[in-house]
Amino acid sequence: MSEVKIILVGETNTGKTSIIKSIMGLEFNSAEGSTTGVSYVNKKMKVNDKEYNLAIWDTVGQEKFRSLTKIFLKDSKIVIFVYSITDKKSFEEINFWYETVKSNLGDKVVLGLAGNKKDLFQEEKVTEKEGEDKAKEIEAKFKLTSAKTGVGIKEFFQILLEEYANKNGNINDNDKGTKLKSGNNKSKKKCQC
Repeated sequence: MSEVKIILVGETNTGKTSIIKSIMGLEFNSAEGSTTGVSYVNKKMKVNDKEYNLAIWDTVGQEKFRSLTKIFLKDSKIVIFVYSITDKKSFEEINFWYETVKSNLGDKVVLGLAGNKKDLFQEEKVTEKEGEDKAKEIEAKFKLTSAKTGVGIKEFFQILLEEYANKNGNINDNDKGTKLKSGNNKSKKKCQC
């Protein structure tokens, strides 16, 4: 079974963990605290009549742990930068995360930019146009998402996997992923570092 490593990076309190819970079909928890380590989940998905294993990694966003995130970028095929539309600083810090990813992974990785917390549009500090412009600047796919309602999340993962498949010739060699259709797997491992 082919494996595709996906990692979510960005500042703390942007909803990275909640996005992962949403793609796994788990309930949103508004009282969830900040991630204190690194964890990942496996999700099996059927793609072009083949089954794939997505290893979806969650990382801590706090500045004191940034060097830890660099270690876990290794072998990532898709990187999703996450910011909150209600937090301008989290958007401005995308530049840091982008430079970190480029210096560690080069150009071979598929990039996505998620403007999360779309459900809080009344508190918007970052416009959709700003998000789209940043995505063009860093050559990433862009989507507004809401981990609370699930809006845009499954669709965004599908867009990114399709991009990955196109970039890699849609080859099945234990290293190539393709179009997302469905599936799940509840296994989860944690590394409290």
